[in-house]
Amino acid sequence: MMTGTPGTALAPILVLLVVLALDAWVYSDARKRLRRGDPVSVSVGSVRVETPEAWFLGCLILWVVFFPLYLVASGRNPFAHGSR
Repeated sequence: MMTGTPGTALAPILVLLVVLALDAWVYSDARKRLRRGDPVSVSVGSVRVETPEAWFLGCLILWVVFFPLYLVASGRNPFAHGSR
């Protein structure tokens, strides 16, 4: 007999799929910008994140930090006042 509401077991899988899709978008967007000569880069102390691979790995490992950081660094800051 199953307990809990239907779909409860699917929630973590759906969240994971959304996060992976956003990671893939970050990689794709960072590659396009690098090819145009406008790489997205951030420096924190001696650590520099600027390659599409570094952004992807950062988002994959610590999404809650790197995804918003990518949005801000790429000029897609949804947290800024006056943004669309």
